[in-house]
Amino acid sequence: METKASLRGARMSAQKGRLVADLIRRKPVDQAMNILAFTPKKGAALMKKLLESAIANAEHNDGADIDALKVKTIYVERGTFLKRFQARAKGRGNRVLKHTCHIFITVGD
Repeated sequence: METKASLRGARMSAQKGRLVADLIRRKPVDQAMNILAFTPKKGAALMKKLLESAIANAEHNDGADIDALKVKTIYVERGTFLKRFQARAKGRGNRVLKHTCHIFITVGD
């Protein structure tokens, strides 16, 4: 049995998100929550909240035992860019791309 949770449009680059996702892939959920709680990265807080949501979905929708759950899959994909500009000298401007990403977590037995 697998239960999914997703976060779309998170204000973080996919590359930085994958660094955190690699820490908890295929770990039991209690160990994954512990790792995320003590990881000093922005992505860790986002993924901890998303993992809590996936656990709640598994318990409420599927009646799963929380102690037996593991992080089956977690992947981070590139999202759209927020396009901004930064003013420069002589009336010019530079493009600033603010990255977003989509995070998907699947928990199961």
